[in-house]
Amino acid sequence: MHIYLAAADAGHDSGVLEVSTLSARLAYALMCLTLVWGVLTSTGWVNRITGREALRNSHQILATLAMAFAAVHGTTLLMLDSGAFRFVDVFVPFTGTLRYAFGTLALEGMLAASIAVGLKRWMSYWRWAWIHRLTYPAFVLGVIHAFFGALASGTLSAVWLGGITLLVPTVVVMCLRFMPARALSTAGLVEDRR
Repeated sequence: MHIYLAAADAGHDSGVLEVSTLSARLAYALMCLTLVWGVLTSTGWVNRITGREALRNSHQILATLAMAFAAVHGTTLLMLDSGAFRFVDVFVPFTGTLRYAFGTLALEGMLAASIAVGLKRWMSYWRWAWIHRLTYPAFVLGVIHAFFGALASGTLSAVWLGGITLLVPTVVVMCLRFMPARALSTAGLVEDRR
C-alpha cells in the first residue's frame, strides 16, 4: 500500500508527510545514539569523560528526544487530510500492516522502559533492569519498521546508507554489551580487574 505516494498529492498532506518523515529519521538516529550511549554508560566504558550522573542524564535526554520524535512521527500520520490513518492504526499493533505493527511495538517497548525509569524507586533492581532491557527488542523492531518504511516509500536506496551508518556501530556496541567480560578482556577491550 503506497499511502505516502497517494497522500502526497494534497498540499497539506505533503507538508504533514514531510514532518512525519523528518521526525521518523530523527527518531531513528536518536534511538541508535541512545542505545549506544546507554551501553557505554551502564558498562562504565565512558566514565573517564565525566561523572556517572552526567552520563546518565545525557542518556535520558537522548531517550526523551527519541521518544518525542517517534511520537511526533506517529501523531502526524493522524493529521493527514486523506484519512489514511486512524488512531487504532497508529497506536494499536496488528490492526494495520505488519510494518506499522513493528513501529507500534517499538514505540510501546521504549515507552514501557521510560515508564520503568520513573518507577525505579518502587521496583526491585532486577525487575527494573528486565523491563529496561525491553529496549533491545524494541530497537530491533524500530529498525525493521524503518527499513520497511523506506522500502514502501521508495527511498530505501537514498536513506538506508545513513541508516546503516548509524546501525552498524549500534549493533557492534549492543553485541559487546552482552559478551562475557573474559572475552572482552582477552580482546583487550576492557581491563582485567583481578
